[in-house]
Amino acid sequence: MGYAEKKKVNLCLEVLNSRVPIEMVGVPGYQGDHTDYCMEIVKRVGSPRMKLLFDIFHVQIMDGDLIARIREYKDYIGHYHTAGNPGRHELDEMQEINYRAVMQAIAETDYDGYVGHEFMPTRDPLAGLREAVAVCDV
Repeated sequence: MGYAEKKKVNLCLEVLNSRVPIEMVGVPGYQGDHTDYCMEIVKRVGSPRMKLLFDIFHVQIMDGDLIARIREYKDYIGHYHTAGNPGRHELDEMQEINYRAVMQAIAETDYDGYVGHEFMPTRDPLAGLREAVAVCDV
């Protein structure tokens, strides 16, 4: 952490799900599979350069309660990832996360970083990206 602080670089610990099989984009056996557990590590490190990578897809699978967690941990979140659930696909009507509401909650925290979209396309990838931008632009 000392080197990251000296270089003014943030390090992020990503929450990943351990519940679904690898082929369904899970990481069985991953230790940091719950938001509260990862937050405890981030807090214990005690550096303003140690952040949480809040992967909305994985947090939904393992913990749910996305908006409340975003609000609770807003000061510790360094980056967000999106993907549709189930399947880590497009942000469309076939998935269960209300991304417009989630993005509005993120915007209300004054987050000014990037949101990465990690998805496995089921159709034209550019169309999927356009759709994600439209849904997430709040």
